[in-house]
Amino acid sequence: MNKRRLAAGGAVALVMLALAGAWVGGAFKGSTADGTARAGTVPGAGAMPPGPALEFAPREVVRPALARLPATIEFSGPLVAPQTATLRAKAAGTLLRLDVAEGSRVHAGQVLGRIDQADLASRVAERRANLESVRAALDQAERTQASNERLAAQHFISGIALENSRAALEAARANVGAARAALATAELGLRDGTLLAPIGGIVAKRLALPGEKVSPEQPVLTIVDLARLELAGSVGTHEVARLQPGMPVQLQVEGESRPLAGRIARIAPAADPGTRAIGVAIALANPGERLRAGQYALAQVTLPDDTERLTVPASAVGSSSGQDHVWLIERGVLARRAVTLGRRDALGGRVEVLQGLTPGSVVLAERFDNLREGARATVVAAPAPPRASAAASAPVLK
Repeated sequence: MNKRRLAAGGAVALVMLALAGAWVGGAFKGSTADGTARAGTVPGAGAMPPGPALEFAPREVVRPALARLPATIEFSGPLVAPQTATLRAKAAGTLLRLDVAEGSRVHAGQVLGRIDQADLASRVAERRANLESVRAALDQAERTQASNERLAAQHFISGIALENSRAALEAARANVGAARAALATAELGLRDGTLLAPIGGIVAKRLALPGEKVSPEQPVLTIVDLARLELAGSVGTHEVARLQPGMPVQLQVEGESRPLAGRIARIAPAADPGTRAIGVAIALANPGERLRAGQYALAQVTLPDDTERLTVPASAVGSSSGQDHVWLIERGVLARRAVTLGRRDALGGRVEVLQGLTPGSVVLAERFDNLREGARATVVAAPAPPRASAAASAPVLK
C-alpha cells in the first residue's frame, strides 16, 4: 500500500517538472542570447503603429476644392421712418380739441384740432373796421382832389393847395393798403388756430392734450408714414469702400421668418469721430405696413468673388491655442496640420486655406474627439446593400 502511494506521488512530481520545463523553454525562445527582442515581437523603425486602424467612411473625409467665396458685410440697426412730421402750433392759445389719438390714420390736409384764439378774433374784427374807416377816408380824399382840380382849372385855388390835396389822396391810398395787410395778417393768424395734418400717415404720439395752453412752435402731434422704412446702420471705415448706393441688401427683421429685400439708399460722407463708423441707410419697401419703426434688423450685403480659392468645409477646421489646424490621413496614419485661413463663407459653410494644404490632401471633414497623431487610419467603402436571395424571393411550392 505504501509503495503504491509513493509511486503515485512520484508520477505527479514528474508531470509538474515536465510542465515547468516546457514553460521555461518557450520563454527563452523569444529572446536571443544577448537579450534583444526577436523580429516580429516589437515594432522597429518605420513599422506601422500597433493596434487596430481607425476607420472613416467616405463621407467623413474630403479633398480641398477650388470654389468662389463671396464676401459678406453685415451690420445692424433700428428701422426708422424717413417720412416723419411733427405738427406744431403756429399760434398761442388754449387747445380746444384734438380729434385723433395715437394709431389713428390721417391724410394730408385733414383738420386734426383747434386752438382757441378769442383775442385774435377780436383783433381781426378791429382791423376789419379800421380798413372800412380808411376806405371812407380815401373816398373823401378822392372827392376833394377832383373838386380842387376843377377849382385850379378856373384859377380859384393856388397850385400849392392842389398839391396838398394830391398828397392827402396818396396818403389815404397808402392807409388803405396798410389796413388791408394788417387784416390779412390777423386772418392768417386766425387760420393758424386750425391744426392741419402736414402729411398722410399714422399718428405716432400726442404731445399735448385739450385744455392745455400752447405756444407758437410747440409740438402737438407726431405723424409717421410707414409706406417706406429705412435701416439706420453703420459700417467700419475698412469696409465702406466696398459698398455703393443701389446695392441689393438682405434684411432679417426681428419677428419676421423670411428675409426681406432692400437697397442701399445713402452712405454718409464722413465717419463718426467717436466710433470711427460710417452711417449707411438701407431703403425698405413696406407696402402692407406690417413693419413698424423701431424694430431691429440685421442687414447682409453679399459681394461676388472673381477668384477661385482652395477651400475646405468649415467643420473640418479646429483651433488650439489660437492656431487653426486640420487632421489629414497621410500614408495610412493621422497627421495634424496647421493651416492659415483666409476668406470665409458662412452661408456655404466653407473656408479658404492659404497655407498648409494641397488639392490632393485627404482631410477629415469633421472634428473628432480623442484623435492621436500617428494613429493608423483608413477610409473604408460603404457596405453594399444586401441582396435578396433567389430562395428568399421565390415562392414556396408545396
